[in-house]
Amino acid sequence: MTSAPPTSNPPSSSVPSSSRPLAGRNAVVTGSTSGIGLGVARALAAAGASVTLNGLGDAAGIEAIRAGLAAETGVAVRHSAADMRRPEDIAAMIADAEGALGPVDILVNNAGIQFVAPVESFPLDRWDDIMAINLSATFHATRAVFGGMKARGWGRIINTGSAHALAASPFKVAYVAAKHGVMGLTKVVALEGAEFGVTCNTICPGYVWTPLVEQQIDDQCKVHNKSRDEVIRDILLAPQPTKRFVTVDEIGALAVFLAGDAARSITGTALSVDGGWIAR
Repeated sequence: MTSAPPTSNPPSSSVPSSSRPLAGRNAVVTGSTSGIGLGVARALAAAGASVTLNGLGDAAGIEAIRAGLAAETGVAVRHSAADMRRPEDIAAMIADAEGALGPVDILVNNAGIQFVAPVESFPLDRWDDIMAINLSATFHATRAVFGGMKARGWGRIINTGSAHALAASPFKVAYVAAKHGVMGLTKVVALEGAEFGVTCNTICPGYVWTPLVEQQIDDQCKVHNKSRDEVIRDILLAPQPTKRFVTVDEIGALAVFLAGDAARSITGTALSVDGGWIAR
């Protein structure tokens, strides 16, 4: 009878259970009071991580979301109203999260906005806001947690990109430029964190059914003079061979995987969840 191979794992009492693989971890998810961000936050919390939500809006509605998620998952859930256009707000959000729940182990840079218009008439204020929220905020939040993650020898940074981080579409000059920038940032952070146990990846969804996409449908109707059904069929889902919207649950499940130890060798990459869009 052969003996079991030696193991360097800690005692079983300190190993997270398979149903709560992120127990003991602390996550911050930006732009997480609706849509993809809320789906990711819900998945991380269900996997055992404490979570700081972030988003602006109706205070009572956000509190209901926070309290509901805490009750549903049994983990600590906080909320920060940090404005992702303001670097000082972002730094304060990270400091508050660490003061309340401990060092940030998992950062999900998800906050994002969209606007659709031709290049020659693209509003300058919309360009500035999209760059600030979709790209610069990703840098500021990453900068705030990166040194601590490196010092502790473990960290997971997950950026929400888009198929538009890898390919372009007309009328989305700011969004496409920002998401391409996020992909470049991801690669640099991955290289700098590689020897310190810190990974950085970008999830690149196709069209996910969220309030942001709902808004895009209305914008595209105006730009193309088409009905909602025509926009969905002929524009939004045209590049997705599966011909269906991605779900927030799919994105959340991938985020949980990337946040775990099984993904420790996945870094600096784009993970497409786009129904085959980029395969074309």
